[in-house]
Amino acid sequence: MKEVTRILNEGDVPFPAEVVNQDIDLPELQGTPEEVALEKCRMAAKAAGGPVVTEDVSLCYDALGGLPGPYIKWFLKGVQHDGLYKLLAAYDDKSATAICNFAFCAGPGAEPKLYSGQTRGKIVEPRGAKVFGWDCVFEPTEGGGKTYAELDKSVKDAISHRGRALALVRADFSARTEGIRKEIAVVAEAVAGAGAGVKRARLEGAGGKDEGEAVDQ
Repeated sequence: MKEVTRILNEGDVPFPAEVVNQDIDLPELQGTPEEVALEKCRMAAKAAGGPVVTEDVSLCYDALGGLPGPYIKWFLKGVQHDGLYKLLAAYDDKSATAICNFAFCAGPGAEPKLYSGQTRGKIVEPRGAKVFGWDCVFEPTEGGGKTYAELDKSVKDAISHRGRALALVRADFSARTEGIRKEIAVVAEAVAGAGAGVKRARLEGAGGKDEGEAVDQ
């Protein structure tokens, strides 16, 4: 979360919205990185009952047809950093693409918007600190021979998949601040109206029309 906040507020103009971390338990989804990111955002908006920005990260090995892809978190948990490198032991091709998909949804029922950042590189034996995901096994093409874990934060932010995706988020929110606020308000009003309709239907079913009309007062 600290990295996200730092990148969003880089530059002379601060990010025009407050970003607050919220833990939401969502089921594991299957599909392409884009499909997983969009569906996760829809589900998160429904669970939160309001606007959300979600993040989904993929690490796609060329030799494995795009795997581990969006399942990289579970691969890392299962085989650890050395295992991520050894997955390609039988292949000469160590190239990979790191993908970060942020998605924004104005609220339940709204269609999310995707912000995708990608960085090409290769999978190498672990180098650098093993404290942030799989940074120590990914050497970006633009990294001067260093893994993410070995790069200074400012250099990594400029070329990383996450930095590129967040740059798109920042640019869109800065350009459409009022429009996004109106979109959130419209969705919130629709959700509130739907909720009132459900309450009225329940009351009418339980106690008759008079009780249902009271909901509209």
